Amino acid sequence: MTLTALPSHAEKLSIENIYGSTSLAGPAPRGLKVSPDGARVTFLRGRENDQFQLDLWEFNVHDKSTRMLVDSKLLQANEELSDQEKARRERERTAGLRGIISYSWSPDGKQILVPLAGDLYLIDLAHTDKARKIASGNVLDAKISPKGRYVSFVRDQNLFVFNLASGKESQLTKDGGGTIHNAEAEFVAQEEMAQTSGYWWAPDDSQIAFKRFDESQVPNVKRFEIYANHTEVIEQRYPYAGAANVQVALAVVSPDSGAIRQIDLGAEKDIYLVRADWMNDAKHLTYQRQSRDQKQLDLVAVDVTNLQQQTLISETSRTWVAVLDKPYFLEHGKSFIWTSERSGRKHLYLYDLQGKLLHAISKGEWGIDNLLAVDEKSGLAYVASNRDAVTDKQVYALALDGSKAEQPKRITQADGWHDIQFSRQANVFIDTWSNPDTPPQVSLRNADGSMLTWIEHNELNSQHPYAKFRDAHVPTEFGTLTAEDGQTLHYSLRKPLNFDAGKRYPVFLVVYGGPGAQTVERKWGSLFDQYMAQQGYVVFRLDNRGSARRERRFTDVIYGELGRHEVADQVAGIDWLAKQSFVDAKRIGVFGWSYGGFMSLRLLSAASDKIAAGVSVAPVTDWGLYDSHYTEQFIRHPKENAAGYQQSNVFAHLGGLRSPLLLVHGMADDNVLFSNSTQLIDGLTSRGILFDLMTYPGAKHGISGPANQKHVYRTIEAFFKRQLAPKP
Repeated sequence: MTLTALPSHAEKLSIENIYGSTSLAGPAPRGLKVSPDGARVTFLRGRENDQFQLDLWEFNVHDKSTRMLVDSKLLQANEELSDQEKARRERERTAGLRGIISYSWSPDGKQILVPLAGDLYLIDLAHTDKARKIASGNVLDAKISPKGRYVSFVRDQNLFVFNLASGKESQLTKDGGGTIHNAEAEFVAQEEMAQTSGYWWAPDDSQIAFKRFDESQVPNVKRFEIYANHTEVIEQRYPYAGAANVQVALAVVSPDSGAIRQIDLGAEKDIYLVRADWMNDAKHLTYQRQSRDQKQLDLVAVDVTNLQQQTLISETSRTWVAVLDKPYFLEHGKSFIWTSERSGRKHLYLYDLQGKLLHAISKGEWGIDNLLAVDEKSGLAYVASNRDAVTDKQVYALALDGSKAEQPKRITQADGWHDIQFSRQANVFIDTWSNPDTPPQVSLRNADGSMLTWIEHNELNSQHPYAKFRDAHVPTEFGTLTAEDGQTLHYSLRKPLNFDAGKRYPVFLVVYGGPGAQTVERKWGSLFDQYMAQQGYVVFRLDNRGSARRERRFTDVIYGELGRHEVADQVAGIDWLAKQSFVDAKRIGVFGWSYGGFMSLRLLSAASDKIAAGVSVAPVTDWGLYDSHYTEQFIRHPKENAAGYQQSNVFAHLGGLRSPLLLVHGMADDNVLFSNSTQLIDGLTSRGILFDLMTYPGAKHGISGPANQKHVYRTIEAFFKRQLAPKP
């Protein structure tokens, strides 16, 4: 009884303090990097009174001291972001942040480059109080060149360099503007290919490879962005599924002479340029070219002295070839590491520079997440993986010679979730670790996993911002269910605070369900989930087929039609919940955002007899309205699979939607366009289906900002409280 009773002094979470100015996770740093000389660890940290305003800090490895390096407010007291920068931050999921959100080290470790609100500052480590502004005017994607001679950036859709020795700025491309973009990643590359940049430096500073794209053929969509006091008509080049994409080209330019040479990407023009990367000799460039149907991805090498090309690897699939890691070129060997899912699992392979497979570096009935670092001297590759537990992320060491391909050595030991950043030398790494009961803790460790020092211990002690809520904290349980085809589905469950096994509780089912994402993770997670458990709900999550970090047999099931298998798995979870003695099967509610919003609608349409109410935020309702790369990857081109689109959309299933629905959408969403919800509104009203609606003027896809976040989650909670409260 004493273990389950809520202590009298315990305080429960509130929506106001979850989304308030102080981070309840504690002073968890982000953007962690080891300095080139290994003497410092730098990071970004929110302020004690404003977690969304980020400054640049350093941890001194030698004396274990921590200090602020750059005060963002001293650089710019008031930020004014361009529309282009706002859109870029939406793609990178940083729209709710202010201040310094990125930075980079110079190769010699003496300077740090800081972009801030369209301006560019160079910080000398010897005089951090004297920032040097070297560029302004809505500067994007700034980089220090590999040898440290230049700073490069994009302005007005053109590529520029700043010579650090002479102080001279040079414009390398001249035709950018209108529908022509140089050195940028197009919309779908940013949104779907994790491509944050559109240009790549040669390792000796001699040349820059850059993407050039023309979006004149992409449909020019006029849409309304409705704000509180005005409405803007936005013309956005949006590549709907089946519509024309950008016409993309690749070129190299000399930062000294400005001479530009074009690289032939092949006869087929309707392709995706996934990325480009240089070999270590700076004479060979590689690029990844993906077919429009995404069933083939080629790695092509270019000799930049004569522009002759050779295809090194061609990956093919009957469904889709996923965009994975960049090739890693070994410095002391004529070979490179390539990541592939050809075996059905994501593994590493070693190739020579002519594209001949040498051997597998990893193999077996498990897969990696990504390559973290390579120590050639020790002959080791470090990877992240869920090899020991699907819900965990750990670090493992593999032998480059393939001798440990099936038996990697586990480096991180604590169960839970480890996000890792290695030093350039791969001799140390920063470990950000958490589990569902422990906020993120950051340590510096040797490559073998042994502790060097804490960077941010972030102990949940009496001084921690979460301390007063600790006694009301609800633990998370993990388990598995079986899908209809026999595959294993992982779930997490939080029982209500002061759980009484003799009672039956309502369920708050949180769903995402889309490809490329995992929600059942053994890490510090959603405090809104925790809040709902403290309000008396059973909180349940389940990763259905198609979710990330699993084998291709698990993900490929969804190919050709979105929603069918995902809904079947979530309904299996609902059926399992209904059999639990502590669940009130008549009070199960579902909540989802984006793909999860789509899933909420599909679940209500398929199982209103089992789901009492649902909330759908920013849902895709018509996959013909979503972008080409994402949609065609899973449902193919609309001309090839019209039936798949019809069955994937929500409108074919709305007749089954009988439970109460709350629909929420930002009125300036440029990702899942607001027209998805306006079409749904029309579809619901034409069928006579009543529903609740909440729209947010000026809000984008994330409905970001403290006021909006507090309001939207209060609205969600109030809806479920009305719909799932016990009936008299």
